[in-house]
Amino acid sequence: MPLGYQAIVLHAHLPYISHPEYESFLEENWLFEAITETYVPLLLMLERLHAAGHRHCLTLSLSPTLLSMLGDHALQQRYLAHMEKLRRLAEQEVVRTRGDVDFAPLARLYQSRLETVVGAFVDDYAADLVGAFGHFQQAGVVELITCAATHGFLPLLKSEPAAVRAQLRVAAQTFQALLGTTAKGVWLPEFGYYPGLEAEVEAAGFAYFFVDGHGILNATPKPYYGLSAPLACPNGVAVFGRDADSSRQVWSREEGYPGDFSYRDFYRDIGFDLDMDYIGPYVLDGHTRIHTGFKYYRITGQDQEKAPYDPARAQATVARHAADFVQRSQRAVAAQGGRAAPAPLIVSPYDAELFGHWWFEGPEWLEAVIGKMAEQPEQVALTTPSAYLQDHRRLQSATPSASTWGDGGYNTFWLNPGNDWVYPYLHDAARRMQALASRHHDAQPGTLRYRALQQAARSLLLAQASDWAFIMKSGTAEEYAYNRTRDHLARFNYLAQALADDEIDERRLQALEVMDRLFPDISPQVFA
Repeated sequence: MPLGYQAIVLHAHLPYISHPEYESFLEENWLFEAITETYVPLLLMLERLHAAGHRHCLTLSLSPTLLSMLGDHALQQRYLAHMEKLRRLAEQEVVRTRGDVDFAPLARLYQSRLETVVGAFVDDYAADLVGAFGHFQQAGVVELITCAATHGFLPLLKSEPAAVRAQLRVAAQTFQALLGTTAKGVWLPEFGYYPGLEAEVEAAGFAYFFVDGHGILNATPKPYYGLSAPLACPNGVAVFGRDADSSRQVWSREEGYPGDFSYRDFYRDIGFDLDMDYIGPYVLDGHTRIHTGFKYYRITGQDQEKAPYDPARAQATVARHAADFVQRSQRAVAAQGGRAAPAPLIVSPYDAELFGHWWFEGPEWLEAVIGKMAEQPEQVALTTPSAYLQDHRRLQSATPSASTWGDGGYNTFWLNPGNDWVYPYLHDAARRMQALASRHHDAQPGTLRYRALQQAARSLLLAQASDWAFIMKSGTAEEYAYNRTRDHLARFNYLAQALADDEIDERRLQALEVMDRLFPDISPQVFA
């Protein structure tokens, strides 16, 4: 038996973005970049781990909105068109950089990576990334879990219990429908927890969830083992706490690995560096500059001229950082004094898109960590929450404290003067949706009335996405976030009025169904 365990948990999520009404749309690129730089590289990594005989390496949360987009045929076709444009750019870059000792090898590297990703997407996975992730769960390499339906921030929805219930139950149903199995755990959006939420978690069929470290440390009663063991809520649902030290090593802008000067700079991209006459055919609509993925510089240092990216130097840094991470985990476990029951556990959760997209070398670092831990299994062994709970059934019973993993540890990032206006509308719409579901409980599936109820439920869930409040606060795409919230609420209001007046325009309803192609089997009664 190892001295202790570590659970690395990745959360893969993007808000639902689909704009079939436009030929191309800027924010759809969020999905395309994540597929190319994160999701396919993670699948290729899981393939190598499986071939090497590794098990229980990783836990991966796939949000219902992301699952829906990955399985959308129209978005798959748009992705392939996007990749064809990048392949043409890669050919041009190989020509443009020919003879440049620094950039020519990088251009060929990017061209090779693009071919690998497209080949895997088309030939290996037949565009079915959901099925590919499911395959590796069946093989025991990864444990897949889910998140709330549209990443609704549950602590600020709790005044309307039907909204919380719908977010969790639609998530469980979507996971079951798309992956053919039940999700044992749930990633609460933004780790947003309030006492009593575990009742809805249990009712939706989940056995465990995660909170930030202070949610465990401030639990009632005080946890005997601190963060080094999960707790059992009073209803038996297990709760795991985030380890601050291992999180800091990956997340911190000052101390974290991704900020090392040897790694590739995310922001220096030819989509912004080169003349529009050259780059125009490869960016959005021929005139909107975007990230292309062709980045030729390393981070280098603060206030210094950027130096060319050196892959060999970066890989040497990856090996050093992976060894450092494993050694830190071993020291943390050893500090627990070698106790056997419950065995010490380090829980290290991260956003999946950090690996590959924001941190180019992230997937290689993750694979190196997994390999190094396997070399010394008697020290710290990788595990998943379900595997750990199977061997450790007796947990201390306690109620976590209200908490999030946001700035300051509570709700301020999602409730502030920049976004607080949205919550009265969300709460009012949730009450109206509950009333609609109850009033029309006799509506039969397939009828116009039932379809209108389903679409109203989709519109409300989409308006509740925490992403919009987050973006309004961060200011990265504030106008788009405002418009998405407003539009989804407007669609809900239209449908609610049409149901009240018994005047449902089928053509308008059909148009809304085309724009929101997710949760096809949603039951309006989930709000009743």
